[in-house]
Amino acid sequence: MTRRLPQLEAFFAGTPEAIACELTSVRGSSPREQGTFMLVGPGGIFGTIGGGALEHMVIAHARRLLASGQAEAAMDVPLGPEIGQCCGGRVGVALRFADADLREALLARVTREDAELPDVFVFGAGHVGRALAEALALLPVRAHVVDTRASELTGLPPTVEARLAALPEAVIRMAPERSAFVILTHDHALDFLLAREALERQDSPYIGMVGSATKRAKFTSWYRAEGGSAEALERLVLPIGRQGLGDKRPEVIAALAAAEIMVQIGWREAEPGHVQGTRELRAVDGR
Repeated sequence: MTRRLPQLEAFFAGTPEAIACELTSVRGSSPREQGTFMLVGPGGIFGTIGGGALEHMVIAHARRLLASGQAEAAMDVPLGPEIGQCCGGRVGVALRFADADLREALLARVTREDAELPDVFVFGAGHVGRALAEALALLPVRAHVVDTRASELTGLPPTVEARLAALPEAVIRMAPERSAFVILTHDHALDFLLAREALERQDSPYIGMVGSATKRAKFTSWYRAEGGSAEALERLVLPIGRQGLGDKRPEVIAALAAAEIMVQIGWREAEPGHVQGTRELRAVDGR
């Protein structure tokens, strides 16, 4: 993913005056959750609170505040026919001038949120690996592409880490907690080795391998002979992008695999005991 921190720093550098707009309450259906914020400057925007009529109303009100010199305001907006939306909920929006203290608080918040992004390791920088890197670069994850061949690790999206590894299985062992692993190297034997290593980790929300039903059968036979359990095998997604109904185009496989990864990460993060950082501005700056 393009880290939000550099984007926010660039926005602040080019926008001396801005209004921070935060969803302070959400009742019923809403396009974004409580705590979501955006920044509105005279000619630019950072972030989104959901788009549509709600966002257009908030942007217009924020710019009126800037023009009039007002520092704060509040809005209570029904998300229904009155404004041309059909969510059916209601949101409260706090608008505050982004002074030096609030800017510092927002930078700290976004820094923390960037650091909390889940890691996705893609093993293999071939056609599917590159397509998957492009897809993951747009998503809220830290993406890494690992290959044993330096020549294959060029031209990846700038926000995707390219990692040359003579022993890629060691990358799996050392990966951060709750990392996801996608295995699609040029060598089936290496794929099998990496999958076995990944299945040793109980914390991974997603372990996938490119291939076919035949490859799964061969891996199953090999893995069980190596002492692997049937229970562990149930965690392996092989083939990845299996909702594609046999579409073998790299971009299609990558899109479907990216969706699988995000669903599995979302399920894992929703488990009891998983702690996520606060998403409210008031909690960040103590107000």
